Amino acid sequence: MASKLCMSHLYYVIVKKLLTIGLLCLIGLNAQAQVVDSVKKDLFTAPDTVKHLHSRVLSLVVPTGLITYGVASFFIDPIRRLDYSTNNEIQKTDPNFSSKAENYFQFAPVILTYGLNLVGVSGKNTFIDRTALLGLSGGILAISSSITKHATHRLRPNGSDYLSFPSGHTSTAFLGAEFMAQEFTGKSKWYGIVGYTIATTTGVFRMYNRDHWLSDVIAGAGFGVMSTKLAYWAYPYIRNALTHTDNKTGKKTMLTPSYQDGMMAFTFVKQL
Repeated sequence: MASKLCMSHLYYVIVKKLLTIGLLCLIGLNAQAQVVDSVKKDLFTAPDTVKHLHSRVLSLVVPTGLITYGVASFFIDPIRRLDYSTNNEIQKTDPNFSSKAENYFQFAPVILTYGLNLVGVSGKNTFIDRTALLGLSGGILAISSSITKHATHRLRPNGSDYLSFPSGHTSTAFLGAEFMAQEFTGKSKWYGIVGYTIATTTGVFRMYNRDHWLSDVIAGAGFGVMSTKLAYWAYPYIRNALTHTDNKTGKKTMLTPSYQDGMMAFTFVKQL
């Protein structure tokens, strides 16, 4: 009976944390859905109109706010005290909690995205463009997250090292959630909601395992979403620069990625 009560309380606290973080992220998902609904434009068309650019800037408000909240925890005492009180609550209610599930959760949205494609649910982009977008998102996140971790030098709640801020697992999970939302929200908002729910659960587990503070997780969500949004913003220009037609000669130039025998390569083609 005591064990059942403990588990019931655990689920209650987890749900409470899910609502705390997930509410902010689902607001971002809804904002993104509004952008998709209001601006019907193919990924690789002409440069942005003023209205389209304004919509994209607005879509960055939520991830910027999440990152700002995390950074504020270094300077605003009430926010930092919330980190400590949340950690203390977890230690009191579930001192023996231990799980490695988040090591798998963090990749679930990306795996689901490709899995849906395999079973016939087509996303916004082709396999090559989608993979390039994922790679660009990961590159942006790896650079920004690594620099921030070493610059902030924050000690983890478990005292294992000084790379607590932001949460890498959470960043990766939210990168994948936004990736899934970008590809499938045009078909149904539920795809994005599923991705964000998994990502939020990843962040909650990082706190329950004493690997991160609440502000680390919230900022991690912001870094992940921001990285994907920036990649989807920048990639059309990068792709058009690499695959274009010379206006003077009418000859085409193309650079495409390829994968064969375990090796990644690029193929450069120029019409002579």
